[in-house]
Amino acid sequence: MKLRVIGCYAATPRYQTHPSAQVLETGGHLLLIDCGEGTQMELRRYRIRLARIDHIFISHLHGDHFFGLPGLIATFQLLGRERPLHIYGPKGIREAISLLLRVGETRTRFALEFRELTSTQPETILANEKLEVSTLPLNHRIYANGFLIQRKPGMRKLRAGVAESLGVDKAYYRKIKQGADGVAADGRTIPNHRLTEPPPPAASYAYCSDTAYKPELAAWIRGVDTLYHESTFLETEARLAAETGHSTALQAARIARDAGVGRLILGHYSTRYRDLEAFRQEALGQFPNVELAEDGKAFEWSAGQD
Repeated sequence: MKLRVIGCYAATPRYQTHPSAQVLETGGHLLLIDCGEGTQMELRRYRIRLARIDHIFISHLHGDHFFGLPGLIATFQLLGRERPLHIYGPKGIREAISLLLRVGETRTRFALEFRELTSTQPETILANEKLEVSTLPLNHRIYANGFLIQRKPGMRKLRAGVAESLGVDKAYYRKIKQGADGVAADGRTIPNHRLTEPPPPAASYAYCSDTAYKPELAAWIRGVDTLYHESTFLETEARLAAETGHSTALQAARIARDAGVGRLILGHYSTRYRDLEAFRQEALGQFPNVELAEDGKAFEWSAGQD
């Protein structure tokens, strides 16, 4: 998996920082997660091919997480897009986007396929042969979801030497790697576990922004390779975090610790702070592997790697 952070700051705009947006590349897909104001300009800056984006996931309907979406859709139209665009977000996103496009007399030649979300329990919203995306209901001032993205395991690894010694025809190797038993030269059925090894672990990613401290998240994201968790405030402003439906760096680290994740990435910083290293130091008191999101920063990992 490869993650490009497009913007990782809270709502107050500044010249040098940008609101929430990320691009995750995995399984041949380019997934856009949140789309704050100015996202399409930053996508251009980092040379991300807009044509490869088919799925957009919006966590909630605060402007710093979706005000960039109408402009991006209009640009898709200008670029001649024809493939459907799939948009996943809270109930109301269809109305909001459709109204803006209608008022601006913008008609798309491609279909806008909305999946409006209302569940307060995790649910699978996208599944194909390569990956699965599920919601992570959060605790914010309005209805909000994080997202859990998991690669599906690949085919099993063939023990070619064993198969050859038993006279298993190579024409059956692919089915065997998919889980089927084999047939030896003498007609005996050879159990799959003798002919293969388990596939490598599949990579995973969890995105949690915006939310107050929610201990239940740990059970839903247990063992994920990389967790991005909002840390709008430091613990000195814990009361303000609770009042506004946000988390501190220390609280994000507790979620990471309790979930046993491989790595924690902090982000969604309030612009009141100048020293982001203070966030990392606060989180390190609870969890050992902490990194700081920065606009434009890229992270890459395989299953079990930080």
